[in-house]
Amino acid sequence: MAGQPALAQDGPIKIGVLEDQSGDFAAATAVKVHAIELATKEINDAGGIDGRPIELVVYDTQSDNRRYQEFMRRVLQQDEVDVVFAGFSSASREAYRPIVNQFDGLAFYNNQYEGGVCDANMIVTGAVPEQQFSTLIPWMMETYGPNVYTLAADYNFGQISAEWVRQIVEENGGTMAGEEFIPLGVSQFSQTIQNIQQSEADFVVTLLVGAAQASYYEQANAADVGLPMASSVNVGQGYEHKRFTPPSLADMYVTTNYIEEIDSPASQDFVERFRAMFPDEPYINQEAANSYIGINLYKQMVERAGSTDHDAIRAVLAEGDVCFDGPSGNVCLDPKSQHMSHTIFLAKVEDDHSITFPETWENIEPYWLGDAGCDLTQNDPSAQYTPSSPPPAP
Repeated sequence: MAGQPALAQDGPIKIGVLEDQSGDFAAATAVKVHAIELATKEINDAGGIDGRPIELVVYDTQSDNRRYQEFMRRVLQQDEVDVVFAGFSSASREAYRPIVNQFDGLAFYNNQYEGGVCDANMIVTGAVPEQQFSTLIPWMMETYGPNVYTLAADYNFGQISAEWVRQIVEENGGTMAGEEFIPLGVSQFSQTIQNIQQSEADFVVTLLVGAAQASYYEQANAADVGLPMASSVNVGQGYEHKRFTPPSLADMYVTTNYIEEIDSPASQDFVERFRAMFPDEPYINQEAANSYIGINLYKQMVERAGSTDHDAIRAVLAEGDVCFDGPSGNVCLDPKSQHMSHTIFLAKVEDDHSITFPETWENIEPYWLGDAGCDLTQNDPSAQYTPSSPPPAP
């Protein structure tokens, strides 16, 4: 995919979209496609990207990692797209990322995730642990107590996120009252609920993913677990507070970079434009906002580069001032990690499942990767790192 066409050429700029419009993750991800379609329509109506229209090439990956691999090859080899917007789960991202690297593609991952990907072929607009857990966990410990019980999906997202939680709990003088990793297909939680009730936990960190694992909340409510919950994924992605009967999500606290309840002129305008195009949209989540922002960031970089060539786009990114005023305010891409800054909102689910915002943290940089040694302006390891396995010292 090297040697992308210059903007002087006629014809559309082709954007591949690989997202789960069906399958286990569809509730959280179908809206990402709509956000991309909204941004595309607005840009095309305003004259496109330097006069060239955007053409979307969309495939339903059906929450199936093999389909991500199949369709990633197809969009890069056959469809010859200029950029790809792809993926919900971290397992899906890690399934397709080697293919993007093989063909020197450029992919936007517009999802909250466990962090650590240092790869010049990836641009990440979703929130990461130093934005979500470094705010959430100390706040919960100060508010409710130092003993923490973690429930996490049993794959790289849950395992690495749980590692972050563990580290932050220990750094703040707390104790892990328990930790469980739940396979994705599990929907029965009676033993887990007993384990939590028998522990000395002050609150539960829930890092559960997908339709099956979401069964935990109503089961825990029926068993009267009665503990506050903290999450980086719930509400902001799968809008469980809208899908489940109150008060099953009561006293859940979520750090999110966007949800539709945010009461600001920018958010209200975004919701209004979104629903004008998609009146039946059940919920506008953080991944929708990140996908919308991603399209606009790509437009800016291509226009500044004067080309869809990936090296030219990375050179623009390396200047350190690729920013956009979006639904949650101003955001910028960090040139070292190619991750995005965020204002982080602490969303609390009340007994009636309405949302309040007890705390907001302005403009948190995605600092960990760069501080740990990832610098994509200097070299490209195409690797994923964790707190216990950081980048090698420069």
